[in-house]
Amino acid sequence: MKTLPLAAASAAALLVTAPVLLPCPAFAADGATAPETAVRDLTRAPRMGPWGFDAAGMDRSAKPGDDFFRYANGVYMEKLEIPADRSSYGAFNALDELSRDRLKAVIDKASAAGAAHGPEAKVGALYKSYMDEAKVEALGARPLAPDLAKIRTATSRDEIARLMGATAKGFGRSFFDPQIYDDSKDPLKYAVYLGQGGITLPDRDYYLDDRFKPQREAYEAYIAKMLKLGGWANPQAGAKAIVAMETEIARVSWTRAERRDDDRTYNPVETARLASFAPGFPWTAFLAGADLGAAKRVVVAENTAFPKIAQVFARTDLETLKAWLAFTTIDQASPYLSKTFDQTRFEFRSKTLSGVQQQRPRWKRAVDTVDGNLGEAVGKLYVEAYFPPENKARMEALVGDIRSALAARIRKLDWMGAETKTKALEKLARFNVKIGYPDKWRDYSALAIRADDLYGNIERASAFEWDYRVRRINAPVDRGEWEMTPGTINAYYSSTKNEIVFPAAILQPPFFDPEGDPAINYGGIGGVIGHEITHGFDDQGRKSDGDGRLAEWWTASDEARFNAQARILGEQYSATEILPGAKINGDLTMGENIADLGGLLLALDAYHLSLKGQPAPVIDGLTGDQRVFLGWAQVWRGKYRDDLMKQILVSDPHSPPVARVDIPMRNIDAFYEAFDVQPGDPMYLPPEKRVRIW
Repeated sequence: MKTLPLAAASAAALLVTAPVLLPCPAFAADGATAPETAVRDLTRAPRMGPWGFDAAGMDRSAKPGDDFFRYANGVYMEKLEIPADRSSYGAFNALDELSRDRLKAVIDKASAAGAAHGPEAKVGALYKSYMDEAKVEALGARPLAPDLAKIRTATSRDEIARLMGATAKGFGRSFFDPQIYDDSKDPLKYAVYLGQGGITLPDRDYYLDDRFKPQREAYEAYIAKMLKLGGWANPQAGAKAIVAMETEIARVSWTRAERRDDDRTYNPVETARLASFAPGFPWTAFLAGADLGAAKRVVVAENTAFPKIAQVFARTDLETLKAWLAFTTIDQASPYLSKTFDQTRFEFRSKTLSGVQQQRPRWKRAVDTVDGNLGEAVGKLYVEAYFPPENKARMEALVGDIRSALAARIRKLDWMGAETKTKALEKLARFNVKIGYPDKWRDYSALAIRADDLYGNIERASAFEWDYRVRRINAPVDRGEWEMTPGTINAYYSSTKNEIVFPAAILQPPFFDPEGDPAINYGGIGGVIGHEITHGFDDQGRKSDGDGRLAEWWTASDEARFNAQARILGEQYSATEILPGAKINGDLTMGENIADLGGLLLALDAYHLSLKGQPAPVIDGLTGDQRVFLGWAQVWRGKYRDDLMKQILVSDPHSPPVARVDIPMRNIDAFYEAFDVQPGDPMYLPPEKRVRIW
């Protein structure tokens, strides 16, 4: 998935990174739900079954060719209930809960050590500041006052633009989002990127589509409540004006599918030309506020939207701009303020938009806050306690198998010419692999963390992070940098670094069971590895060469044949209805769909390579190939609340779980052979209609 704000400077990940989708309680091996307190042995993840698969969770009454997801997961899904404090609930999330328990254990240990200085002291102090609810409650809205005063006393659009720029290092939002990342066309250097901003709801569709009218109305009421809590004058009128203004921005903004295009979103502009490129917005003041006044060049993402958004800024009255900036500041700061603010935010953002019924325990939110702001400090403690060296060696072997499988596939492709094949193999050979944790940990010594100042801690952490990025603009790209913390249950591919990255926490069940059946492991973690490697060759990743440079290295005929197959795959997903009247957006999800198909194919090939010519064992009547498919399906067990699913379908580049299982399999010949899928079965596709990319 495109995990960073700008498509032109992003990485592709296995899972969505929004925290609302990941945290879920534990599950029992038989597929039933289990209380959170069940996950207390922090030395190992719970196993899925005696050979790595939860066979009791299958629905063997279902035919694999009718509905494979149900066949693999049906009994588990029937028993599954989404807890009140969750918007989704699934199998792999037990591992996420274990990771959070482990993070809490190392945080508690750091806190108990009572160190006065160093990373452990900061980890303990940040956690304590979040957990000191009495202190937060006693402060009420007072921590907000200095930030709101700056907005309230602004008297010009230049001042507002400067404050918008300053949100890069604190609370609040801007009409344009700055970011510093590897330059897509010169990946050894950093570039300043600018992307469209200005809307607060999950996607432009929430403003423009009648399906989301209830959410829009609730949003206006939420803005008014937040402004009132912040002591802002005329909150009702301000809320109405803000929604109207954001709707204008949404109308001229690019869609998420359009923003995926790495070619279209790479538009270098000299900063001296920004005023003529997008007139009406005070660019000099904005860049100064973001500490980017010395930048000579920026890369604009949604170039045709920028002038239109700048004009929205120019014609919006100053009081509405100030109210919007105040609201976005209060909205972002609310989790670190008193319960009235925090609960109001929860009621709208979690309950209204995602269907969650109650807040998660405060300690879990505190752990996430520490991981989000001191990720490598707490990650180092996590790795020392819970990541055995042999896990890294196992992962390296699996990556080697998957890489060999893709090389063999590239050589055999009948639709790709020799010239492109040579360059594709060169790119594959140059893939970098990072496993577990960084070789060099971040230095947090310049970040001030106080045990009695939660609001200030978060602001200082934000400023520290932004300053870290700004200061390296003229330095060489740090190729050792990680974009995920070690305790994250996820993985990603970076196009500019041409690398795949696997945090320590993912190498456990249901992805990988060191005592489990190799076929299940290849379907699980093997599919994850294949997914990330395939991202280097999906509809966007393929545009970058072996050096990570956005460049044209395909022949025109090969590109045309690739795009023709990709369109067919997109049509399969776009025809899939998930909720009544709501289908998958095949254009938005294209990269992830290609990665899922490629990942599963490579997992199967790599499993065959691992057998070294020997026949696969049969376990519980299931062949090796059948178990690879089941291993992939087991990872995607999960349910989503309808409100969250509606959000996912318009904003998430990943397809829903059932589609991530069933649609790739329909395009794999081995699936038909493994489960005797015949014409007339609902999942059957004639061979000539099966998509064959990688």
